[in-house]
Amino acid sequence: MIRERLDKLREGMKASGIDCYLVPTSDYHDSEYVSGYFAVRRFFTGFTGSAGTLVVTKEEAALFTDARYFIQAAKQIEGTGITLMKMGEPGVPTLKEYLEQVLGEGEVLGFDGRVVKAGDAKEYEKILEKKKGKLIWNKDLSEKIWTERPSIVHHPVFVLAERYSGESASSKLSRVREKMQEEGADEHILTSLDDIAWLLNLRGDDMKNFPIVLSYVVVTMEKVLLFAKGKREETKDGEECEVWTPELLDYLKENGVELRAYDDFYGYVSGIHERSVLLCKGRVNCRVEKELAKDVTVIDKPNPTELMKAVKNPVEMENLRRAHIKDGAAVARFMYWLKKNIGKTPMTEWSATEYIDKMRQENDNFIETSFDTICAYGPNGAINHYSASPKDCLVLKGEGLLVVDSGGHYLEGSTDITRTFALGPVTAEMKEHFTLVLRAMLNMRATRFLYGCRGNNLDIRAREVLWEKGLDYKHGTGHGVGYILNVHEGPNNFRWKPLPGQESAVLEEGMVTTDEPGIYIEGSHGIRIENELLCRKGEENEYGQFMYFEDLTFAPIDLDAVEVSQLGEQDKKRLNDYHKEVYEKLSPYFEGEELAWLSEATRAV
Repeated sequence: MIRERLDKLREGMKASGIDCYLVPTSDYHDSEYVSGYFAVRRFFTGFTGSAGTLVVTKEEAALFTDARYFIQAAKQIEGTGITLMKMGEPGVPTLKEYLEQVLGEGEVLGFDGRVVKAGDAKEYEKILEKKKGKLIWNKDLSEKIWTERPSIVHHPVFVLAERYSGESASSKLSRVREKMQEEGADEHILTSLDDIAWLLNLRGDDMKNFPIVLSYVVVTMEKVLLFAKGKREETKDGEECEVWTPELLDYLKENGVELRAYDDFYGYVSGIHERSVLLCKGRVNCRVEKELAKDVTVIDKPNPTELMKAVKNPVEMENLRRAHIKDGAAVARFMYWLKKNIGKTPMTEWSATEYIDKMRQENDNFIETSFDTICAYGPNGAINHYSASPKDCLVLKGEGLLVVDSGGHYLEGSTDITRTFALGPVTAEMKEHFTLVLRAMLNMRATRFLYGCRGNNLDIRAREVLWEKGLDYKHGTGHGVGYILNVHEGPNNFRWKPLPGQESAVLEEGMVTTDEPGIYIEGSHGIRIENELLCRKGEENEYGQFMYFEDLTFAPIDLDAVEVSQLGEQDKKRLNDYHKEVYEKLSPYFEGEELAWLSEATRAV
């Protein structure tokens, strides 16, 4: 099937005069996860991971993806004729280097400019200049091939009240306009959905696990133009629904927001003349830049909202504390069920997934899961972003390790937590690896540092524990988390080796970053332990402003998998202090047998 689709794609390339065609994993808004309509790369490769770029030439096809997906991608593209390019591995060219290799003199590179970032397109054009080649940026060749392509669906929108957001849309707009004035900008173009949702305090359901509104925004000094679908145009489950209620329209009017049609956005952009426009070429797509007139001055700077939304305000911080406690109770209840029933009640990776999702759904103010739950048993645990399904999942047995990475969106914020559970006897190697990962996680959360440090300065705090043993993990130690937005949020992270085009930000009070080291042994097991940390200010003295991390995540760490003899006294104290707080915060949610179990699960070692 994949080979046939690639053959048809090559026919389309030939008809369009294209020698090399690029298919990234993206939508028109540079979203990390995309809805069904935009899953073009998955359609042409069969690879279901959230990150990857397909390059197709007349004779070859190559899929570029990162280390999280090496094992998964290799399995899913087997037999398709597509070569896996393991990004970052020795001897593997970067995407740009590969394009330089495969593009011949005078050849043509093509793609749909709505799903390729403007900054990336500029780099591709530099390669083509060397080759005396040409770029065709306005071709979506999937249109005629993907005949059963899902439609773009728009769902009802809601306003996130200030008791959850902590700041009004009008205040946020004032702050953005101040930044625009500093940069000398007349207009600011925003196409990233997380930025738009945060700025206007709007949330929706246009994408699974990402409660945003499919839209574009243009901010001027006088008004805001919101390009989104109309009032009663869309359907949900085959029925008409009201996307914009009268109350919502009043809210937009109060904040100086003009609602326009989603499809009118590019027409507006091409009509801008003799103005200075602030935009981020690392976030807007190629078509946006191509549509701007020659007399427009482009100010290429990060979206002001990127840093603003990363720094949670006091209301958001307090809400997040509440969200994480009830979320931790759900995870603990799942752990209790798992430990009590493993080996007695039939269960699979899929039924365990359904159970933990159900535990979250029972919490008040639950919206949806913040990503598809990863429930990976045994060797599947070595696949960073493994995905089980009802028809393709392992049966859980009373032995070995189970990795469960899960999270939820609540009105009080978003959660992301990973726990690895011993389902019964585990090998000495598994216990050793679990204990190393635990020590690494505890090291990071205990870090004290001076203001001005970035995530790349601190990544070693977790990783050194594994490096001492000649081990490593091929992903960052942590990422930022949005507030009822994308679960992977910049600009803060813990990553010693920055991703191309991504610089780690100075860690500010209010930033939320995950702490998730791991060990992955292909064919055997995987281990990851993940908490969310809130950056806080500590003491200030003659050396400067010291910073520390406050725990947001509270759920038991499976002591059955810990080799206590490999913990130092400091490790034990950190673990015991953490578990003491877990019990204090979660015990009000439990009683009877469950409460007794929680006490045992958080016992001192």
